[in-house]
Amino acid sequence: MGDVVSYSREGEIAYITVNNPPVNALSLPVRQGLQQCFQQFAADGEAKAAVLICDGRTFIAGADITEFGKPPQDPWLPKVIHEMEALDKITIAAIHGTALGGGLETAMGCHYRCAVASAQVGLPEVTLGLLPGATGTQRLPRLIGPKAALDAMVSGRPMPAKKACEAGAIDKIVDGDLKAGATAFAKELLAQGAKPRRLSEEVVDTSGIDEHFFAEYRNSVAKSARGFFAPEQIIKCVEAAVSMPYADAVKRENELFMECMMSPHSAAQRHLFFAERACSKIPDVPADTPLREIKKVAVIGGGTMGGGIAMNFANAGIPVVLKEINPEALDRGLDIIRGNYDATVKKGRMSPEAMDQCMGLISGALDYAGIGDCDLIIEAVFENMALKKEIFGELDKVAKKGAILASNTSTLNIDEIAASTSRPEDVIGWHFFAPANVMTLLELVRGAKTAKDVIATSLAMSKKIRKTAILVGVCFGFVGNRMFFPYQREAGLMMLEGVPAERIDKVAYDWGWAMGPNGVADLSGLDVLVKVKNEWTERPDDPTLWVIIEKLVEQGRLGQKTKAGIFTYSGRAPVPAPETAAIAKAEAERLGVAQRTDMSDEEIIERLMYSMINEGALILDEGIAIRSSDIDVCFVHGYGMPRYRGGPMQYADSVGLDKVLAAIEKYRARYGDTNWTPAPLLVKLAKAGKTFAEWSAAKG
Repeated sequence: MGDVVSYSREGEIAYITVNNPPVNALSLPVRQGLQQCFQQFAADGEAKAAVLICDGRTFIAGADITEFGKPPQDPWLPKVIHEMEALDKITIAAIHGTALGGGLETAMGCHYRCAVASAQVGLPEVTLGLLPGATGTQRLPRLIGPKAALDAMVSGRPMPAKKACEAGAIDKIVDGDLKAGATAFAKELLAQGAKPRRLSEEVVDTSGIDEHFFAEYRNSVAKSARGFFAPEQIIKCVEAAVSMPYADAVKRENELFMECMMSPHSAAQRHLFFAERACSKIPDVPADTPLREIKKVAVIGGGTMGGGIAMNFANAGIPVVLKEINPEALDRGLDIIRGNYDATVKKGRMSPEAMDQCMGLISGALDYAGIGDCDLIIEAVFENMALKKEIFGELDKVAKKGAILASNTSTLNIDEIAASTSRPEDVIGWHFFAPANVMTLLELVRGAKTAKDVIATSLAMSKKIRKTAILVGVCFGFVGNRMFFPYQREAGLMMLEGVPAERIDKVAYDWGWAMGPNGVADLSGLDVLVKVKNEWTERPDDPTLWVIIEKLVEQGRLGQKTKAGIFTYSGRAPVPAPETAAIAKAEAERLGVAQRTDMSDEEIIERLMYSMINEGALILDEGIAIRSSDIDVCFVHGYGMPRYRGGPMQYADSVGLDKVLAAIEKYRARYGDTNWTPAPLLVKLAKAGKTFAEWSAAKG
């Protein structure tokens, strides 16, 4: 106990200090230590007040997430908090860093709270598919009111200390040294004759809400909370806080917390929490690998993608040069960037001063000599191998020694691109997802000769520009697009079978995808998919593959950019297109595709998802992805798959690989071996009763 939670006293003020690096998480030893130290405080006749404070860089930053899903071990946190609150002598939480989740719940169990101005507090459990289950849903509404408490818990966003103080969650902002300020606050309270202030004895202030409040609140968060389980349970808890006695409401919180904990949504969201942290760990690239210095970046190609890429670096305070072939193209590229920033300013998400600062970091160049001093050069021209090889040949002549040469290719062979230089060890793929200044995924493509320090530097830089990066190997389409191709394939075949495009997209949307496959195709550009198909030399011998898309492109229907693709567009809203249905019918007759009137929503989801999952199993077996959770991160961050599904491989694990395999065999019997031959790894794991996660863990 002494090392994790310690008790000391200076005069009449006791100090209970938590020291559980790195973030003082509420592990079992910490909970035991808190219980024992507060008992020691109660028994200490010389101590009149206690300050709960933490060593290190933060206050208690939350629960020990490794304990989630395991049997609870006594004392569990609500018990500790109620024992703290019941003390007859005042207690003060002294907060620095972050007091999140169980950390804030512990602080709310104290009678008073103070914090340094730089601190943040919040209840982010919703991001793990949970609700604040240690009385947080009952205490926060009593401190700041139902509306503000719901906003904090349903969004999961932390509050700066000053805002929390204004709202009532914190009693005092401390200037200077936290311990000294908390001590002074404690003495001030004692001098005032302050008594313990127990939130469990207070009533929620409902003066600002009416009988329609909760219904209206549900409507207000319907879009942001779509499909998620935990937000509704949080709302139910606050309803209980308003309408029930405290003890009954806490019991309701406990029940709903366990429902969240046992839900597949929480399992998926907790899986992603760990997956996002694991994807930067590369088995053969040590964590202490020296990094190359990146002080200046160049982007070749000033189109929508290149401009978006440039913005990422300017946003991070890194000077970036945009290289184009002529002044007109360069001006056009800079105008695109300026327009993107201007739109952000108009939405109130950026100040005009910040926009000017970012634009000031972006300069232009019309020849390769203008980017020779850059430390990282990212090629972002369209998908054409000959053009990319020509550019890298030029870069080989002008780029300084040690510069990282990156290609934003989405499908092409990095090794072939690298072979056009005399320094393939410096070449790596940096595959951004559109729009590059918004989407958080970055596929880093490792070539056969890519140096380890190039990989380590790329991973570190991705964090600096606020991207979630996964390292993948070389194959056509890498991980994301290679798995997305079967998804799009099945959408196209189902249209040939007579299923309306809008129905396919609605079923996918209702399942949780941000957009259905046909809407995504229109957004990406149907002509882009046709170019990809033409570059895909090892594509399946399947005459139905994307045939509708090819016919639409022949008619000039390229997607959203032409206001007509699979759908017709009124603004950004898709409208069913008779032209698409007519093409589907004609092509089905030409290719002999039988029409279906019995297709269930379940089959639509199975064919979309299981085709991807089978491809994912091949990718894992080939070593293109390091672990199954990397694939999950890819699809949540890059393709709009909902977090509460956990990604395609986690979803397969949750369904059961035996059931996935049985469905694939069913479709194999109907459609043949070309697209539905089960991946050997899937067969192996299904027969052994194992999961992709277990296979990945065993690999190390």
